[in-house]
Amino acid sequence: MHRDTVFIVDDDASVRDALSLLLSLRGYTTATFASAEDFLSAIQPAWRGCVVLDIRMPGMSGLELQRSLLDAGPTLPVIVITAHGDVAAARQAFLADAVDFIEKPFDGEQLLAAIETALSGLRTAASPQEPVARTSPATPLSAREREVMSLMVKGLHNRRIAEALGISPRTVEVHKARVMEKLGVKNLVDLVRLVDQGRA
Repeated sequence: MHRDTVFIVDDDASVRDALSLLLSLRGYTTATFASAEDFLSAIQPAWRGCVVLDIRMPGMSGLELQRSLLDAGPTLPVIVITAHGDVAAARQAFLADAVDFIEKPFDGEQLLAAIETALSGLRTAASPQEPVARTSPATPLSAREREVMSLMVKGLHNRRIAEALGISPRTVEVHKARVMEKLGVKNLVDLVRLVDQGRA
């Protein structure tokens, strides 16, 4: 049995029940909340563990709750889950020190791995006192690939990137594939995380 608690904040009762069951079967103690407001009204300074929260909820959003927790002191690491992920939301989550940003539907093992990371203190984003060590890709990005990458993480689509750089959408596709391959990332969320950590 894990000593720390996983606090689940999601307005969907079926999601709360499913996550609570999954985690309970793996030995975690869980506590569920139907809204950000419910969680904030119940939170205690002595609570230990991590928070798994949804982005879109009635009233206060998950990202607003994450910011409130960060402002109060980084005592409960946060894992964001969402069915409505986009680059802007991912960036906002990581800038507020999210351990991970997981898009629904997700594999249970992916969430469990994120929770283990959170509870072991291996934060994805560094604190100001402990900057993340900068690493470079094995094969450096070309100047053009860096231009494409900078527009990718701003959420621009291929046609917009092509127009901005004066190249064809097909060429953009080629550069995007090379960026992802060189940096060893599988999706845009992972790329945003690397950029925001200064590792790309």
